[in-house]
Amino acid sequence: MFNSLKVIDLSTVLAGPSVATFFAELGATVIKIENTNIPDVTRSWKLPVEDKNSTISAYFSSINYKKKYIQLNLKNTNDYQDFIKHIVNADVLISNFKQGDEEKLNILDATLRKINPNLIIGKINGFGGNSDRVAYDLILQAESGMMSMNGTIDSGPIKMPIAFIDVLASHQLKEGLLLALLEREKSGKAKSVSVSLYDTAVCSLVNQASNYLMSNQIPHRIGSLHPNIAPYGEIFTTRDKDLITFAIGNDVHFLKLCSFLKLPEIPNDIRFITNALRVQNRTELQTILQLKIQELSTEDILSKMLQENVPAGKIKNLEEVFSDPNAQNLIREEEIEGINTKRVSSIAFKWE
Repeated sequence: MFNSLKVIDLSTVLAGPSVATFFAELGATVIKIENTNIPDVTRSWKLPVEDKNSTISAYFSSINYKKKYIQLNLKNTNDYQDFIKHIVNADVLISNFKQGDEEKLNILDATLRKINPNLIIGKINGFGGNSDRVAYDLILQAESGMMSMNGTIDSGPIKMPIAFIDVLASHQLKEGLLLALLEREKSGKAKSVSVSLYDTAVCSLVNQASNYLMSNQIPHRIGSLHPNIAPYGEIFTTRDKDLITFAIGNDVHFLKLCSFLKLPEIPNDIRFITNALRVQNRTELQTILQLKIQELSTEDILSKMLQENVPAGKIKNLEEVFSDPNAQNLIREEEIEGINTKRVSSIAFKWE
């Protein structure tokens, strides 16, 4: 789709590189330029089992794919001129420099657009373009309220096990850049698009934000439970000792679940007759359901729920996830600097 597009990736870590990978996977020519002296730090973010001497890590591989890699020191005159040669015919530039670095490296928007007026510039920062505060995903999860909601009463605040804010910020920048490409196609004018991790995090609070803004409800840590729906996120153990969960989003789901579990009286129980009452009395409801679920096999439960269109799923580890052919179809392999690398696709949509 983007075979004629040229993207320069000056970014490091996760959000920016994953945006560049998105364009690369769609056919764009993507050149990743790393500092000669300080290459992308994720090259060194390795598991204990990884080769310490390799220039590639699994983390780096996860968000770098189908790119050409060049090392340049933009403070060096010759290297800077090589960089400018790439800018001359580039369509998109992606970066995530901290405040002040663009001036030091002579890569301000106005400077680059004198060389290439058609250059679309995408930037990711931590706390806004006027802040020089260093930002990592963990800090944004902490300061955006994410960690305060995640976990249980006993566990205390917990970060999500992926750099969730970075992932969301990359999607925000993709959307902005796609709009900028469309705008350039229509008007001939190139735009700059900036995304902050902080804005991304707050904009992602969705229903939890509205719960607070409209009802002054500060979310408490309730594990996987949904604050507005029950049973939704409760974890049950089957006869096979597997863990399963249900997303009972409406009364019809609840009636079908209770019918399958041979609990016909429960939907008419005054404690559970409406979703609001089920939320209020969710602990008692979970206990009643668990007594029945523990007598049944995982396969029987999930096959029946599938048949009845009731959302239910087994809690799987990644070995189980990637044994599924559907997940295997999303694996992308590539050799980078002599290392066979794997990652999941950056593209979930399908063209028809």
